[in-house]
Amino acid sequence: MCGIFAYLNYLIAKDRKTIIDTLTSGLSRLEYRGYDSAGLAIDGDDNEVLIYKQVGKVAALKKLVSEQSVDFEKEFVSHCGMAHTRWATHGEPSPTNSHPHRSDPKGEFTVVHNGIITNYKELKTVLEKKGYIFESETDTEAVAKLAKFLYDTQKSNENLTFTALVKGVIKELEGAFALIFKSVHFPNEIVATRRGSPLLVGVKTEKKLKVDFVDVEFGTDSAFAPTEEKVEGGLLSPTDGHPKLRRSQSRAFLSEDGLPQPIEYFLASDPSAIVEHTKRVLYLEDDDIGHICDGELHIHRLRRDDGISAVRAIQTLEIELAEIMKGSFDHFMQKEIYEQPESVVNTMRGRVNFESHKVTLGGLKAYLATIRRCRRIVFCACGTSYHSCVATRAIFEELTEIPVSVELASDFLDRKTPIFRDDVCVFVSQSGETADTILALRYSLERGALCLGVTNTVGSTISRETHCGVHINAGPEIGVASTKAYTSQFIALVMMAIQLSEDRSSMTQRRNDIIEELKKLSEHIKQVLNLDKELYQLAKDVLYKEKSLLIMGRGFQNATCLEGALKIKEVSYMHSEGILAGELKHGPLALIDENMPVILIMTKDSLYPKVQSALQQVTARKGQPIIICNDGDEGISSQYKTIRVPQTVDCLQGLLTIIPLQLLSYHLAVLHGVDVDFPRNLAKSVTVE
Repeated sequence: MCGIFAYLNYLIAKDRKTIIDTLTSGLSRLEYRGYDSAGLAIDGDDNEVLIYKQVGKVAALKKLVSEQSVDFEKEFVSHCGMAHTRWATHGEPSPTNSHPHRSDPKGEFTVVHNGIITNYKELKTVLEKKGYIFESETDTEAVAKLAKFLYDTQKSNENLTFTALVKGVIKELEGAFALIFKSVHFPNEIVATRRGSPLLVGVKTEKKLKVDFVDVEFGTDSAFAPTEEKVEGGLLSPTDGHPKLRRSQSRAFLSEDGLPQPIEYFLASDPSAIVEHTKRVLYLEDDDIGHICDGELHIHRLRRDDGISAVRAIQTLEIELAEIMKGSFDHFMQKEIYEQPESVVNTMRGRVNFESHKVTLGGLKAYLATIRRCRRIVFCACGTSYHSCVATRAIFEELTEIPVSVELASDFLDRKTPIFRDDVCVFVSQSGETADTILALRYSLERGALCLGVTNTVGSTISRETHCGVHINAGPEIGVASTKAYTSQFIALVMMAIQLSEDRSSMTQRRNDIIEELKKLSEHIKQVLNLDKELYQLAKDVLYKEKSLLIMGRGFQNATCLEGALKIKEVSYMHSEGILAGELKHGPLALIDENMPVILIMTKDSLYPKVQSALQQVTARKGQPIIICNDGDEGISSQYKTIRVPQTVDCLQGLLTIIPLQLLSYHLAVLHGVDVDFPRNLAKSVTVE
């Protein structure tokens, strides 16, 4: 999805070239999220703002900026700049529709935005009637114009603050957003706010901060005036008075003598853009308004009585810069496929005791009794995360004997699914910021259900808003097509099922068998990765020329079919469909002939005879299936092309059968000349509905 990055230096001299390089480098770290254009805004020489925007990659923006006739050596002791990568929603990709957006030709207010403003048409209509001229087709431009309108109506108020102005703006906005504002009227200040879209602030100082938190500021000091705000026709009206501003109680950003210290701030929609500069970050909550001025960060809120904590902790990022670099690999997707022997171990580290055959998920400890008593468990997710739920549903039901349903988050909301207080809802999302999943979470919280989160991102919205949960600890996943997050989510959910079933002695042997196989998993994955050259040849010689592909399996392998088909679709643009083999005679068999490529997953489990039946049905129609099977399976004729993977316990076999499909999808994408890490029309973190 769109990416935001902003940089503010205070009492630290930086030349214009360094500032631009910092902004474009931050955008480069966000490229994996998916985008079609990029832009940035910096200070000019005479109380003006310079805005540069370009369609295409960040490299194209860098080239555009380098060609400008500006003084790149000019130094700024204090300066704030902002940058953005856009994923088109309103209006086609073009320089005009790219961010930052300005309030007027002079750029009195400049805005970057992630998300969607759902009432932008109404705002645009009102503002056009008041004489404001719009340049773009975007929803964001209405925000910039609204800021100027409110400023124009408040010019007589000498005590108007940037925070107060932004408060007035966001009170008028509906939808989801992360916004950063810059203005020539408030030089070297920046205001950031969010609602439903992630935003965090990185802090870099030479000296250690005095405290590791920032107090949230309430009261009328941040309003247009000290008296109660008056609203006429939905837009704030001027008021009189002289507010007495209150400084942050925490004093986190002051030096020992009480004066502001040299400091740098980095604002971003993703920690990967910040980690190369600092690991000290603060996550903004929904409806927070962060105001950076004179070296200090102040956090305000619209309302006091919303039940949100009155402090924001300054946390330490755990990721390393090396983790978000490609290293010796050609693409992030390839790197992340090859990281799976380590990532699955990291998911289990400290949680699985292989000697005592015990699983301990600390995040669930206080809620185990409640979960075991629940009426049903509802899994809710989108895309690959949904497939990880499908993959583990059967073992969940087998071990716990609790009914389990698996819901696509968008459909869950569309149906207004009945949720009750004795339900447990599990929300799975790699980023922890998936819009539909978050809305489903809030829907379930309102109905009193116990809500669990399973996410890869510490500090994400899902990890903060759920009652409890599990971090999958797969490490940063940069490629848009999820690979290692899928296998780690799979394992996290299996571990959850094992822990929940520990009170059932009848399942002891089954649990022990699964844990023994988890121990061997890393080595098994390495064995599958050794098939890479063979899989490349298969992709090149057999599948590359095809237009469509069917992937079939049943039981525990149904999810593998769905996920494998999704991978092939999203990175190679080849049509692919995952089919439950038991449904073959109910329609899909009509597609089978000698020209239709079929991958059949046929591993040694209780359903092996039924999959053999599907194989016979395919070959009877002259199909030429490629069979993913287990090492040593002599029951498969040598006439078939086979992909052989190690055999493991049935409920974990999908962790090994998915990897050949991940590798095939990668090779097909490379062979088709596709930008593997940035598939067209897709984004890593889907933060809009």
